[in-house]
Amino acid sequence: MTRITTTVSPQRSSLQGPIILLLATAICLIPAALRAAYLGPASTPRGAAELVESPPVWPNILALGVQDGLGGAAFLNDRAPFGFRYQYLAGGVNTGSGWATWNPDGTFVPNYVQESLDYGLIPVFTYYMLTQSRPGSGQGEPRAAATNLQDADTMGAYYDDLRLFFQRAATFPDNLIVLHVEPDLWGFAEQRARGDQAANVPVQVAATGRPELAGLPDDLRGFAQAIIRLRDRYASNVLLWYHVSPWGTGDDLIHSRPPAVMVDGLADRAARYYASLEADFDLIFAEFSDRDAGYKQYVDGDRGAWWRPDDFNRHTQFLGRFARATQKRIVLWQIPFGNTKMRAMNNTRDHYQDNRVEWLLDDPSGRRLQDYAQAGVIALLFGRGAAGTTCPCDAAGDGVTDPEPINGNDRWSLSADDDGGFFMEKARAYYAAGPLELPSAAAQPH
Repeated sequence: MTRITTTVSPQRSSLQGPIILLLATAICLIPAALRAAYLGPASTPRGAAELVESPPVWPNILALGVQDGLGGAAFLNDRAPFGFRYQYLAGGVNTGSGWATWNPDGTFVPNYVQESLDYGLIPVFTYYMLTQSRPGSGQGEPRAAATNLQDADTMGAYYDDLRLFFQRAATFPDNLIVLHVEPDLWGFAEQRARGDQAANVPVQVAATGRPELAGLPDDLRGFAQAIIRLRDRYASNVLLWYHVSPWGTGDDLIHSRPPAVMVDGLADRAARYYASLEADFDLIFAEFSDRDAGYKQYVDGDRGAWWRPDDFNRHTQFLGRFARATQKRIVLWQIPFGNTKMRAMNNTRDHYQDNRVEWLLDDPSGRRLQDYAQAGVIALLFGRGAAGTTCPCDAAGDGVTDPEPINGNDRWSLSADDDGGFFMEKARAYYAAGPLELPSAAAQPH
């Protein structure tokens, strides 16, 4: 699941609130009219994960990226040739501390966009506002979301806040901006949707009295359609990304470890639920986990958090099946930074081990990245979902650390980064060797 523990504007990143994302080779000028071209024509699903074609204006590579705060673009640009960066917009819509208050009149967004463009980076925002809004805040994430979705005043303020985002984003009409909408919310709502039907989840939409939303149903379908309607009216240069949660069906892919035939069934259910929204988002976000496996093991007591080869296989199978059913490309988001190679990784705060970076970027054969590309994944976005998880920065403020090895992690630190410098080393090497070209629909195996 996704979590964010900071609800105020992040400070300059020196990679402090982690770092950024996605598609390398900056495309700073993509007119709104090219949005449809960017998505490309849908191909007939067949064989492995058939993909929509990428148009000429979009780099046909599997891109890397990271999370980054305002003020961090120059530092990030010096470390590796990332193409995107992402930033949470959080704090709640009626709390007095939401993103719109971080700078006067919501100017945090244009400031972040401009800084990104200045360094050839495409800006991505993760809009995570509902859970922290009142009256649901403090009730726990699933219950808070359910409470707020049914409160007309809260939802009215929510749509107003979302409108403000689009109005600020629209000041860059010729630049591509990405909005990743409410991670986890769709998964929690999916668990409440009888028969995988969004119409069974009540949400205040038209009932809020907002004129732009007149006629929309007061349920989850209307909520999804309201997001798209506001985007279409105020900021057509913004791509909207839906979040699919591999635990949304109530059967977690990793903790339940279902057989392959069940994985297909779960992906089909997730796609049926998405279709029931009757809303055409542009692309899909998905996750591995919001915390390093070592963090989950030693802090949360979850010894089942470590991914094994079969787990990665289930993951690619689920994503590929979902991509075929929805005909959407996928970005993997908030991938933990931990590793099991560097001595700095001793399973203490900011230094927790994980194996996702190694699986993806430390595979000489490149087969693992190809598997994800074949499943429809177009970019890998790395970031921290909670304070205390591993950062490719000196979040701990402890400088270069090389404690006694554990679990065979015998490499000396390359820098003061809490992960020992491993992620940045691998990111630079990935680009230096030539990033993976994405398969086209025509090249898919049949």
